[in-house]
Amino acid sequence: MIEISVVSPVYRSAALVKPFVQRVTAVLQQMKVRYEIILVDDGSPDTSWREIEAVCADDENVKGILLSRNFGQHYAITAGLDASKGKWMVVMDSDLQDRPEEIPKLYIEAQEGFEVVLCRRVLRMDGWFKKSISKLFYSFLGFITGKKIDHTVANFGIYSSKVINQIVGMREAIRYFPMMVMWVGFKTTTIEVQHASRQEGKSGYSLRRLLKLGLDIILSYSDKPLEIVAAMGLLISFITFMAGLVLLYRYFNHSITVEGYTSLLLSIWFLGGLIIATLGVVGLYVGKTFQGIKNRPLYVASKTINLQTND
Repeated sequence: MIEISVVSPVYRSAALVKPFVQRVTAVLQQMKVRYEIILVDDGSPDTSWREIEAVCADDENVKGILLSRNFGQHYAITAGLDASKGKWMVVMDSDLQDRPEEIPKLYIEAQEGFEVVLCRRVLRMDGWFKKSISKLFYSFLGFITGKKIDHTVANFGIYSSKVINQIVGMREAIRYFPMMVMWVGFKTTTIEVQHASRQEGKSGYSLRRLLKLGLDIILSYSDKPLEIVAAMGLLISFITFMAGLVLLYRYFNHSITVEGYTSLLLSIWFLGGLIIATLGVVGLYVGKTFQGIKNRPLYVASKTINLQTND
């Protein structure tokens, strides 16, 4: 039985595929456990798949999945988890910012009775802009979802098959691996790890993609936007009611001498904008619901190497 499966999405990391596999293999062989390394090419535009084919040809413990197009990091992780057979699964990036040498620490901690062991990157080796955006993103995400989210924790960690089986059984259209891990629960802990600087290329997450991911997560894991819109509607109704009482009092006291249209126009524009915004928020939720009920596959794999279907 395979003890550890390492699942890693690959995107624009052609030059790092071989070094990544070499370092992971060296670590797992020192641990003297049966293992597999699953590399998922998420429609990478470079020669990543060619590099994956080369390392798979050299070692049957390395397995490759080529997605038909770029589905996104968390869909690539899902593809790798679907194919994994290990008792424990390690999810990590292939850009070597997640250090393979931390895997033994994760495994040892997991033997203490934890189903999930996550990595805290205490000193992130990213640029100032990326770290600031990431911290702001996770802070807002924590507020909107009502959950405490540590911005130093990402995908890197070790997960028991019990946890992964529950996650792969969740075939919802919008995927965000850390939130899914948080939702299924189980006994979880974190350990501090070293974080390495990116050795090649750049992150696949542009500001636009990060905002889209954030919107998808909010619509999938929180109904707080609807609560905020409803609260705004109640607040405006209350203010309007109080203002109406004041105007009614002034009318009977003959205090209104000149009738103006400015306040009327502002009220119409404000309320009209609020109604449109409300319909927009509801429309987003309806759109995501429509996307979910299509029941399309989460990803499409065009090629696989060294998997059971190919044996």
